[in-house]
Amino acid sequence: MNVSVKRSVNFLHFPCIRWFALVIVVAVTFSPLPARARSVNVVRRYSVEHVIDARHNYHSNYHERSRNDPIAPRSEALPSLRLTPGAIDSRVTQANLNKTICRPGGYTRSVRPPEFYTERLKYRQVLQYGYADTRAWHYEEDHLISLELGGSAKNPKNLWPEPHYVVGGWGSYTKDELENRLHDLVCSRRIPLATAQRVIATDWIAAFKRYIGPHPAKGGRYRAWRYPPKTGN
Repeated sequence: MNVSVKRSVNFLHFPCIRWFALVIVVAVTFSPLPARARSVNVVRRYSVEHVIDARHNYHSNYHERSRNDPIAPRSEALPSLRLTPGAIDSRVTQANLNKTICRPGGYTRSVRPPEFYTERLKYRQVLQYGYADTRAWHYEEDHLISLELGGSAKNPKNLWPEPHYVVGGWGSYTKDELENRLHDLVCSRRIPLATAQRVIATDWIAAFKRYIGPHPAKGGRYRAWRYPPKTGN
């Protein structure tokens, strides 16, 4: 009697566990939603600085414009040099790149100002700039010299309300692509940090044309970049 019960338990219990575990493994492996979630987690954990910072800058992502979103004139693509000349963080230097903006795991999260600060500044600067469209959500309070290039995080002279959509595609998302490109060039020692800071602060559209291409890419995709020779340490 005891032997038959034991055999019964072995037959019914352990195979069920095996089959149940197999079903779970198959479901997790081939389910599309968890697969996408895993890929997102891997990208967030192991990608370069501009992907880690994607929540604020939406690096390399395409944001489709709705019919209600206004298109700003080309004159509003660049900030006023009087109001926003740009400012750098003196703690970031060419000598300590690997410990600051190029360090593994990301840098900008450690210096980015709180959202309440930038949002309050954005509302004030939208009025200072005299934009016809005063709806603040149509602008990104952007760092002229981006944080990933050693720009000052809280200095108002390095922040301005940049339109998301500008005639010709020269809006905030296009500038994000340039920031990523320059960051890659600086961290690979293809151009000096000071050069990247200067060109993006002087005329970021001209810098885009020089280092990426003559026109913004449709769909927000990166193009095949050509890397200039290294400049050394």
